[in-house]
Amino acid sequence: MTVMLRLERVSKSFVMHLQDGKVLPVVSGVGLEVAAGECVVLGGPSGAGKSSILKMIYGNYRCDAGRILVRDRDETVDVASAAPRRIVRLRQTTLGYVSQFLRAIPRVSALDLVVAAARDQGVPAGEAEIRARGLLAQLNVPERLWSLPPATFSGGEQQRVNIARGFVGDHSVLLLDEPTASLDARNRAAVVDLIADKKRRGVALIGIFHDEDVRDRVADRIVDVTAFAVATAA
Repeated sequence: MTVMLRLERVSKSFVMHLQDGKVLPVVSGVGLEVAAGECVVLGGPSGAGKSSILKMIYGNYRCDAGRILVRDRDETVDVASAAPRRIVRLRQTTLGYVSQFLRAIPRVSALDLVVAAARDQGVPAGEAEIRARGLLAQLNVPERLWSLPPATFSGGEQQRVNIARGFVGDHSVLLLDEPTASLDARNRAAVVDLIADKKRRGVALIGIFHDEDVRDRVADRIVDVTAFAVATAA
């Protein structure tokens, strides 16, 4: 199987500038691989560093040490050392991210937001709209809401639009940060189906799922992040 994502000896800490430069360690020596068609779930308690790992992979956080290697077509990109412009291009072609929160442009409709996410990846306009409509329907977003800005929606409806944005494109590596956190059982099942479809298409997924039922249904492997906890003095 083709490895799409590899982390090698990745470490991260935060400097607390408002506390006299105190250093807060997060993780150290993170090593894992995700292959095409595989879903790897990061396990461990809150505060163990799961979201920080995803944000380092996406390039929102810089790691202190190590390499984050993403296969981008015929090239391998080290996110840890890549220039910001290269990371932006990587997100356009290869690396997708679904967070817990929808960051929407005011007054832009839900349908247009999802279409725009597909168009950003080069999907033709007609195909982008077909995909967007299909995903919003599959995620049970009422059609009467599609022409409205998501700021007027409930939290669960906003999250479903967010998920549609993340799944509408053709990213070959997809990061999932608790995508089902605010969803009911019906819509959690819809997300499980979307993940299964991405796996069949050869997408490599790495995610965080606090819902045990969802985690058990989507995970090919669970990586316990506490294995990368930084040892502290007693």
